[in-house]
Amino acid sequence: MSCEITIEGHLPRSFGITKAALKLAAKYFASCSSKRIKIPFHSVTIILQDDNESDEVHRGIMGVEGATDVITQAYEAMPPEPEGIYGELYVNTDQALRFAKVVKNWSSLKELLLYIAHGMDHLSGADDLESSDRDRMRRRELKWLKDYFSLEKGAEK
Repeated sequence: MSCEITIEGHLPRSFGITKAALKLAAKYFASCSSKRIKIPFHSVTIILQDDNESDEVHRGIMGVEGATDVITQAYEAMPPEPEGIYGELYVNTDQALRFAKVVKNWSSLKELLLYIAHGMDHLSGADDLESSDRDRMRRRELKWLKDYFSLEKGAEK
């Protein structure tokens, strides 16, 4: 079963990806995360935001001031929905554009996709409060990114 992905908000052209292609990448990351925990992902909405919107959501959901990269909100299944993963990812496009400018050999698209992979990892219960957990998550998410780009290159041939 494939996860239903919805993309809302503004996607700046400078990322060089369409919402349809972003949806496919998000489905791939949801699939990777689902395999890790052996629980199906059913529906995830990705809300693309700027710094101001991210700050608002960060305050509202987490009680923390300031914009951040991605905020994850998981929901319980509502009867008659099947058990599994449902949620929202609030993804900051401003931060992805800004961060990619300061990291050598890293694009804003890779940064945006990393935020989505990170959010999917959180939806499956991964935690990054401890540095060892954060490192484990980052290694896993970077592998997902690498594998995704490898699949994309293979599809182009």
